[in-house]
Amino acid sequence: MTKLKHSTILLLAFILFSGTDVFGQDGYRMWLKYDKISDDQLLEQYRSQIHQIQIATDTPTLEAAEKELLDGLSGLLDTEIENRSELNRSSVVAGTPANSETIAALGLEDDLRQLGDEGYLIRHTEHNGNAHIIIAANEDIGVLYGVFGLLRKIQTNTGLDGISYETAPKVQFRVVNHWDNLDRLVERGYAGLSLWEWGTLPEYKHPRYIDYARINASIGINAAAINNVNADPLILTDQFLEKVEVLADIFRPYGIQMFLSINFHSPVRIGGLDTADPLDPGVIEFWADKADEIYERIPDFGGFLVKADSEGQPGPHGYGRDHAQGANVLADALEPHGGVVFWRAFVYDPEQDDRFREAYDEFVPLDGKFKDNVILQVKNGPIDFQPREPFSPLFGALPETNTMIELQVTQEYFGFNLHLAYQGPLFTEVLNEDTYAKGEGSTVAKVVDGSVFDYELTGMAGVINPGTDRNWTGHPFVQSSWYAYGRLAWDHTLSAEEIADEWIRMTFTNNNEFIDPVTEIMMESREAGVNYRNPLGLTHLYAQGHHYGPAPWHSESSRPDWTSAYYHKADDYGIGFDRTETGSNAVEQYHEPVASVFRDLDKIPEDYLLWFHHVSWDHEMESGRTLWEELVHKYYEGVEQVRWMQEQWNEMEGLIDDERFEHVKALLKIQERDAVRWRDSCVLYFQTHSGMEIPEQYEQPEHDLQHYIDLEHIIYVPDPWYN
Repeated sequence: MTKLKHSTILLLAFILFSGTDVFGQDGYRMWLKYDKISDDQLLEQYRSQIHQIQIATDTPTLEAAEKELLDGLSGLLDTEIENRSELNRSSVVAGTPANSETIAALGLEDDLRQLGDEGYLIRHTEHNGNAHIIIAANEDIGVLYGVFGLLRKIQTNTGLDGISYETAPKVQFRVVNHWDNLDRLVERGYAGLSLWEWGTLPEYKHPRYIDYARINASIGINAAAINNVNADPLILTDQFLEKVEVLADIFRPYGIQMFLSINFHSPVRIGGLDTADPLDPGVIEFWADKADEIYERIPDFGGFLVKADSEGQPGPHGYGRDHAQGANVLADALEPHGGVVFWRAFVYDPEQDDRFREAYDEFVPLDGKFKDNVILQVKNGPIDFQPREPFSPLFGALPETNTMIELQVTQEYFGFNLHLAYQGPLFTEVLNEDTYAKGEGSTVAKVVDGSVFDYELTGMAGVINPGTDRNWTGHPFVQSSWYAYGRLAWDHTLSAEEIADEWIRMTFTNNNEFIDPVTEIMMESREAGVNYRNPLGLTHLYAQGHHYGPAPWHSESSRPDWTSAYYHKADDYGIGFDRTETGSNAVEQYHEPVASVFRDLDKIPEDYLLWFHHVSWDHEMESGRTLWEELVHKYYEGVEQVRWMQEQWNEMEGLIDDERFEHVKALLKIQERDAVRWRDSCVLYFQTHSGMEIPEQYEQPEHDLQHYIDLEHIIYVPDPWYN
């Protein structure tokens, strides 16, 4: 390759494909920000260790790896880097024993064997008189992951002298879910329109599709379900499948398998049948033929994601069949092609006395009845992505059914694109909970990765919902939750704090004057969001429909579990949902000793108190305050935490670019406004039940309760699904 040709390609990559912020530091590049290293001493050290690269380019994945490595190193080291066939200087050598003579000569087979198809190692080693950085893997996709891994080390200013690092994913399917509709509106999406331009596909392939693939591959994501789980059957028609095929082609070099959400009534809606009964021969034939058709277009198609018999979506119950029968007809159709079914366990019956119980009561009796290529996709908690939930009792209850966890990045219950609410602590909190399914140490993470029950298939799913906003996620810090999800899907042993540190360094700066306080902000932000919304185990106090603002007074709906009163049960005596033996007894769904802790008023952690107990207003809390006083204290604490976050952020001026600094500063002002509204709405409403005063040391609400009730359906950001 001539220098001119290479420079031209780098320029085009700079403008189009690397997503460089040509309009300023607007966040488009996410954490793939390959700017010159600011530490001169470290820069010279890296330059002395890396003069060139050596990597084969005989597959699309290796071509992508070469391009990323050249772009990344050229930008970070601020020097021209070339791919050379001869190693005459210190280099980065990337490849497999099959496509790299250098790596084959190092005898790494034993080390690589334990890393599987996607793992990789990075070593600083001597070869033929020169010191090289080696990126080695068994397969090409592992090489690409290793390239991103090395660039991450450099971006975070990690020294490479003597480096010996190896890693492999802990779960097989690391999936991102999109709730994108075919009209390009995104359900629970707060960052613009859908990324998928159906009107211009398949002819026009937007460069953003490549950047999307790069972003996901950089954190080890290997599957994407690109359409809403409330699925339109048209996604399975020729007019859309030819568009999906193009996206699959773009994603493939980056190791991302295409999945589609399907509508269970597709045999009726687009197949001309009069039934979707999973045991009907015509329906069985429809799904088998449809699978054949898809695999003819997309040979590595991953499979189907299904929401059935939930929130009005059709499913097998409409034909007197169970979830296993519904999932298995799809699994049979996909099995000859190696495809899988992700079957969501998000179900709840309007006749059920306690929505908390529904998924467990419905799926546990079916354990062992699902085919081996079905994975039950279970939300982290038993209700619906709330700011804090106990872990779903389904984790640890299905020894014979592959089970994966579903987490939410898009901030449906955390202030949309206006609030700073890093989800890393929420994700690690649930993953590290002990189910005691097979004794102590049976954490949710170990259930999900197959360690507890030896599942055939393992996975994690994250609902991400990015859009056409320049920074992909609306709020700059929602990017951090996307990053955290991917890193934890790869390695659930990481801590939320170390992930935050990585993300800050890669996205903003390696300056510790910025990193330390912003890490504190991020780690505090989730708890603040809990405190000014749903402290002490309260849940689902949102205005129905948009889920943005508070409505604890909401008590009438087409079904009781779509009201706030259903969950908080506030009355003159106290507050909270009794899920012990004197109530719904949902606590029985947990293994011991978890069940005993949750059912005991003296043992239960106060974070979960009102999830499981209806507690009197004058109940004495650990602080010595009464429940009413503690509830008020928590609501006010949440507001003060946001004000502290504002103060901390304001001190960051001058340490990063003005554009992102001012953006976040403004958003934190909005968050304070909303936190006060939440606090005053909830405290004033619950006061109508407790009959107790707000202690005089707290600032008193500016308005009366009716003022806040009148605001219930006034929201400050558009939710396209709701509107």
